[in-house]
Amino acid sequence: MVSDSPFRLKLSHFRLIAAIAEHGQLSPAAASLSMTQPAASRMLTQIETIVGAPLFERHARGMSATEVGRMIIRHADTLLTELRETMLEVDEYKVGKGGRVRVGAVTGAAVGYVMPAIQKLKAVSPNADVHIDVAPSEALIRDLLAGHFDFVLGRVPPPYDPRDFIIARGRIETVDLVVRKDHPLAGTNTGSIADLGGFEWVMQSAGAPVRVAVENAFLETGAVLPRNIINTTSLLAMIALLVTSDAIAPLSREVSELLRSNGGGLGLAVLPIHEPIVVAPYHLLSLRSRRLSPLAGRLRELVSQELARGE
Repeated sequence: MVSDSPFRLKLSHFRLIAAIAEHGQLSPAAASLSMTQPAASRMLTQIETIVGAPLFERHARGMSATEVGRMIIRHADTLLTELRETMLEVDEYKVGKGGRVRVGAVTGAAVGYVMPAIQKLKAVSPNADVHIDVAPSEALIRDLLAGHFDFVLGRVPPPYDPRDFIIARGRIETVDLVVRKDHPLAGTNTGSIADLGGFEWVMQSAGAPVRVAVENAFLETGAVLPRNIINTTSLLAMIALLVTSDAIAPLSREVSELLRSNGGGLGLAVLPIHEPIVVAPYHLLSLRSRRLSPLAGRLRELVSQELARGE
C-alpha cells in the first residue's frame, strides 16, 4: 500500500533538503536558512519519518544523498525555482513590468504609435507578454467589449455607444497614394486626384474609413469614382499588387513611410496630389467597466505619450 505521507511535506522541508544538497553538511545548510543545527537536525529527522526512508547518508566528510534523497532533491529544486519565478512574476506584475497585455489598433495607429510604445515597454520589461492585433475599428470594438483587448486605438462605429468607453484624444490619419517607383505617374506632377480614376486601384472594402476618405476626395472634385478596384484587407496583398502592377493603393502615412524607409527597398513611391486626403480621427479607447492591469496601464500611458509626441 502506497503511503500518502509524502504529501505532508512542507515548503520549509523542501528548503532544508535543497540547502543540505547544496552545502553537503548540516551546519552550513542550517545557517543559510537562519536555523540552528539542532533545529535543522530535528526537521531532517521529521522529514525522513514522513518519507519513510533516509534521504542522506552521514559520513566523515559531510552528507550525501541516497537514491530516495536524490528524487526528493530534484523535486525540491523544481518547486523552489518555480516559487521564486512566481514571486518575481507577481512583483513585476504589481509594478507594471510583468503579466500580459493585449492591444488592438487600426493599421496607421499600430505602425506609428503602438509599436514604438511596445518597444519602450519591452526595453524595461522584457518579460512582459505583449499581444497586438491590427484590424478595422468595428472588429476592434467588438473584441474590446468581449474582453479580448485591454485597450484599442480605433473609432467607435454605430451602433456602439461612445459613453461605454474611456476616450482619450487620438490622431487623424493622412492618406498617401502609393505606387511602384516605375509607375507611369511616379515622379510626375500628378495634379488632381480626379486624374487617377481610370487607373487600377487596390483598396479596403467599401465602407472602410480610408476608402471612404478617398471616395470623398474624388466626389469633392466632381470626378467619377474608380471602377477598376481590387478589394482586400490584407496589407501584404496590397504590397504584392503594388510591386507587380500599376495599381494605386491608399495607405495611411505612417504605413507609407514605413514601407518606403530603409533605402526604399520595396521600390515604392507616393503620388503628389493637390487634395489632402484625411480620415476621421481614431481614439485611444478602453472600457469604463473594466480596470486595466498595471502592465496594460503602463502601455496605455506609453501609447498616449507617443500620440502626444506626434502632434
